[in-house]
Amino acid sequence: MGTVVYDEATGELLHDFATSGERYLIARGGRGGRGNQHFATPTHQAPEEHEPGKPGQEWNLRLELKLLADVGLVGFPNAGKSTLISRISAANPKIADYPFTTLEPNLGVVRVSDDKTYVVADIPGLIEGAHLGAGLGVQFLRHVERTKVLVHLVDVSEFSGRDPVNDFKIILKELGSFSEELVKKPMIVVATKTDVAQDAGRIEKLKRAAARRKMPFYKISSVTGAGLPELLYAITPLVFPE
Repeated sequence: MGTVVYDEATGELLHDFATSGERYLIARGGRGGRGNQHFATPTHQAPEEHEPGKPGQEWNLRLELKLLADVGLVGFPNAGKSTLISRISAANPKIADYPFTTLEPNLGVVRVSDDKTYVVADIPGLIEGAHLGAGLGVQFLRHVERTKVLVHLVDVSEFSGRDPVNDFKIILKELGSFSEELVKKPMIVVATKTDVAQDAGRIEKLKRAAARRKMPFYKISSVTGAGLPELLYAITPLVFPE
């Protein structure tokens, strides 16, 4: 976890603790005044004089914890984020077929070689209005601010009852409304649940929508494992750029 410190009154960022053991002086303590012993003299050995000290700095602070992850999985509830992280790492998140199964971010470590690993964060499902607090809202959007790469999972099966391209656009809008920096991060678009998708046209439309934004596109099934090696191969150079 990293901690970000804000001035509660103004919202000003005071410091971003991003590394372990980091220190930062937020508020200076007051300077103590001189006590009566400083006024003692040979002829005035029990003085009652004193000197007031100077007050220290006072702040009302807001502290926010943020995950330190390399890759953030984002998407609508039940897009397949928890299932994916359970397949590519040792993470064991709760998985069920109802919305908001994930109530807090899950972290998993992906090992790509003996000397290379990276951390993936399964961010609880976003919905329209998330940047305003709808659903699980901004309490989880802030966790993807530190990630190097965003993997946008979109359910292309008919079971969701939603249009994949529309879902894709809504999540992009929510990320951009929360922070312009989020939509500037490298993003990979992933069509999920392809093993139960009956209409190939839904996948093709999503692929074209990603292409228009020059975003890499992959198809996977976390249940069967189809497409997972290719996806991990695409993520790795974005986490470890040459």
